[in-house]
Amino acid sequence: MTTQAQVPWLAVSRPRDPSDHGDGGPVRVLLPVVVAALAVLVLVSVVGSYAARHLAEREAVNDAANTTDLLARAVAQPALTDGILTGDPAAAAKLSAALHDYMPASSVIRVKLWSRDGEVVWSDEPRLIGAVFPLGGEEREVLQHPATRADVSDLDEPENRYERGNGRLLEVYRPVRTPDGTPLLFETYSRYDTVTARSGQLWRGFAGVTISSLLFFAVLLTPLLWRLLGRLRRAQRQREALLEKAVDASQEERRRIAGTLHDGPVQELAATSYAVSGAAARLAATGDTATATELDHAAGTLRSSIGSLRSLLVDLHPPGLETAGLRSALGDLAAGLRPRGIHVDVDVDDELALTTEQERLVYRVARECLHNVRRHAAATRVALSLRQTAEGVVLEVADDGVGFDPAQVLADPPHGHLGLRVLADVASDAGADLAVASAPGLGCVWRLRLP
Repeated sequence: MTTQAQVPWLAVSRPRDPSDHGDGGPVRVLLPVVVAALAVLVLVSVVGSYAARHLAEREAVNDAANTTDLLARAVAQPALTDGILTGDPAAAAKLSAALHDYMPASSVIRVKLWSRDGEVVWSDEPRLIGAVFPLGGEEREVLQHPATRADVSDLDEPENRYERGNGRLLEVYRPVRTPDGTPLLFETYSRYDTVTARSGQLWRGFAGVTISSLLFFAVLLTPLLWRLLGRLRRAQRQREALLEKAVDASQEERRRIAGTLHDGPVQELAATSYAVSGAAARLAATGDTATATELDHAAGTLRSSIGSLRSLLVDLHPPGLETAGLRSALGDLAAGLRPRGIHVDVDVDDELALTTEQERLVYRVARECLHNVRRHAAATRVALSLRQTAEGVVLEVADDGVGFDPAQVLADPPHGHLGLRVLADVASDAGADLAVASAPGLGCVWRLRLP
């Protein structure tokens, strides 16, 4: 019986706070709800932030596209002359003048006018005029099939070297035509700050609606949760009452069966054994020794059966608790194991500060532990001790049997094996704690502590 030294204790029950009605307390029940609500809020915030940014970027891109489209049709197109293709200073000055008043008041920081061959024929950045860069497929497509395109600018491209240092930019391009019908690509670059600002606006609106909705939902949910907690508490109290009644009913049924066996079959078998023994003696006196021997054997069998039944009566209902006290009752429980070849050591302190209810609890736990030893442990030795310590009265029942995995068995008791689970609830209600130390092949120790 080395379980205590090798296996940690597993708490089966703990003393219950009088304010705790068995459901773990409102805080324990509400805490997962609060955590779940916070998790939902964080998730909604992350998703909402991403959605708002994506929507803001799309709206900003659309706004930039609309702005560029309007600028091209209403400002740039009327100011274009054929001389812009040949680098005529007057044509360039006319276009610059048309765009000069608009650009400082908008988010547009750069304007470029491209020929079909990729030459920058005009820009508000003079260093770009006359430079040639290959047009991409989308730009050529826009010249071929007139449309307005907008996207986030790739500032790593060589034609965008003068736009670097302004952060992210949106570029928009669409075709325009000179008076003689030559197609040109009108391109603008706008600050990405509009996306950030728009994203913030959308997110603030989204967050306000979402958070207020969640808070409103939480306010509506709180009374419902409180009612459910009340129902859980009432159901737990009813369950505990039923479990305790089940323990009491089991004890009463044991007492009834024991009384019926003692007053009926045991007495009748005892009378029969006396009658058979008397008949054997009379036959022996007449010289019929063969028949007398058979009757003596039958009487011995009856006496053996009576002994087995009396051991069963002790198992069912040891009579000592109400009459001779707890020490005798525990001794009677131990006596029921000895005929089965299990050696039991009983050590009970002389002075124990226990109430009547606590004595009943000790007796119940000891009886259930010894019952499990008899049925499941395959043990040869059991030590039962009841001691008064500085921490309170401690009952320990240790065996050298096959042991088991307490966590698994207590989490999922086999069908019909709820005795210790019931006693754990009873112990908790009585302000006691019940613990077990066991492992396969290392025996088992049960410990009940009553403060």
